Amino acid sequence: HPVTEIITGLDLVRSQIRVAAGEPLEFTQADLSIHGHAIECRINAEDPAHDFRPSPGRIEYLHFPGGPGVRVDSHIYAGYRVPPNYDSLIAKIITWGDTRQEALARMRRSLSETLIDGVPTTIPFHLRVLADEEFVAGRFDTSFVPSRMTVASVPHPS
Repeated sequence: HPVTEIITGLDLVRSQIRVAAGEPLEFTQADLSIHGHAIECRINAEDPAHDFRPSPGRIEYLHFPGGPGVRVDSHIYAGYRVPPNYDSLIAKIITWGDTRQEALARMRRSLSETLIDGVPTTIPFHLRVLADEEFVAGRFDTSFVPSRMTVASVPHPS
């Protein structure tokens, strides 16, 4: 939902809560318009070089990106222990731009600025996807990952 919120300016969770409380929806489909482009990368504590194996452990150091057109949703902090027994999602990085290319450039910068030490993450995988010419050109479908992103193509974090 963050991508939808960013390109429409809506607070979807707020709207859901209001509707659940019995209030009418405060907008119609005709009220909605899209502004710009957004992309979301879901950062998981998983090792893409080993078939996305979950990587529980302690976050030793953490730095998230910022700036115009960058949103980070996360619950982790330095010292946080990623548990082994449920969802490995540790952050969502969402970027916006007037154009798809601007949103992609912001995402590449944001991922490059993100530092998470202590556990392997899916950041190298996302950077590899964002470097793929077919993805950048918008020529992809649901077979993209199995057909273009082999384990060998994902750099192992050093």
